[in-house]
Amino acid sequence: MSPSAGVDEAGRGALFGPVVAAAVLVTPDQAQVLARMGVRDSKQLTAGRRQALVNPIQASVQSWAVAAVSAVDIDARNILQATLQAMTLAVQRLSHPPHLCLIDGNQRIPHLDVPQRTLVGGDQQEVSIAAASILAKVWRDTWILERAQDYPVYHLAANKGYGTAVHRRALLVYGPTAEHRLSFRPCQVSQTRASASGRLASSVMDCTHCR
Repeated sequence: MSPSAGVDEAGRGALFGPVVAAAVLVTPDQAQVLARMGVRDSKQLTAGRRQALVNPIQASVQSWAVAAVSAVDIDARNILQATLQAMTLAVQRLSHPPHLCLIDGNQRIPHLDVPQRTLVGGDQQEVSIAAASILAKVWRDTWILERAQDYPVYHLAANKGYGTAVHRRALLVYGPTAEHRLSFRPCQVSQTRASASGRLASSVMDCTHCR
């Protein structure tokens, strides 16, 4: 049977940083391998376990790809369209088109010339989607941790860019950074403190992590 691709995203609800999508192309036999190694919904795994599964997942599947869309494009288009853009790029970066895309959630990817099936809670139903959720989550968390040193007052290492009470208080005191999503309401309250000139120049973030 031809391989199918699981597709999932990470960071859709965050206030800071990109939205990230991953696509994982697997045959039925490879899906069984992933299941045996303990691949499941990334939210059900510890950070350490997710990290430990990244290399085995990448080594066990036919192809994988990750794509990220920056806060600039999220603000320009809206978070749904940016998420769908990241998913589209991830699928397009696979080594060859899948015969079917299994997409977590209820939103089909528009203008994608591949058959699709949406699954609410798909990361708990399909191991290929679970694998994609792990790759997307680890990629985004790694990106956030690299920026946390530049923006210590927001405690990004702890909140991963999501709107915790500590993060929101920091926004009120210090205003948003160049990596915050200014279209999101918690960032708007202090938007005037931000300098638009410091924002990312490219809306689609380069990601060379694919095979």
